[in-house]
Amino acid sequence: MTVPIRLAVIDDHPLFREGVTRSLSEIGGFEIVAEGSTAEDALRIATEKRPDILLIDISMPGGGLNAVAATMERLPDQKIVVLTVSESNEDISKALASGARGYVLKGVGSRTLADILRTVAAGESYLSPVLSARLLTTLTSLTKPSAQAGSLSALTGREREILEQVAYGLSNKRVALKLKLQEKTVKHHMTRILSKLNVQNRTEAAMLLRDAKDHRNE
Repeated sequence: MTVPIRLAVIDDHPLFREGVTRSLSEIGGFEIVAEGSTAEDALRIATEKRPDILLIDISMPGGGLNAVAATMERLPDQKIVVLTVSESNEDISKALASGARGYVLKGVGSRTLADILRTVAAGESYLSPVLSARLLTTLTSLTKPSAQAGSLSALTGREREILEQVAYGLSNKRVALKLKLQEKTVKHHMTRILSKLNVQNRTEAAMLLRDAKDHRNE
């Protein structure tokens, strides 16, 4: 029997919390271990309950981003996913820099959210494709197109194919299903891709690919 993902939901809107917890409970595979509405609640719950994932909004008393930073400072292994309406590049960058493993916009479907949480629980990171594209625009000036082309040219055809799917926001599991591969094979390829591109995570790899395409189309 699969062990459920232990989840804590921190949001200052009770109806929204109720909707998220009910939807995930109906899907199955999740155990809601605690709920809260403030940054102080987030830190306390993370410390006392040690959930697998802390699902947290940005807009709340005390500030959700402050909660992310404080929690990661005390519990560096805590997995945090930000679920918010904010599309601000500054908020995205600060959340990821503070250690959040995922950044998702409210309005996402419950099954998609469940998939994202499973992806993060498995040790991966997630940034909504539309947000990574916007963030890319800000980061473009910090990278050199010639260096990107050289890095991407080192990828094999299969690695490039997998990275294309990752850039669409697909998890390793979904990439494996689409390309008719084993999930462990996709993970192996992703490890090689990150190494060849000299990036830290799949989001940075996807942004590198998109930036190279943008320059090629100019």
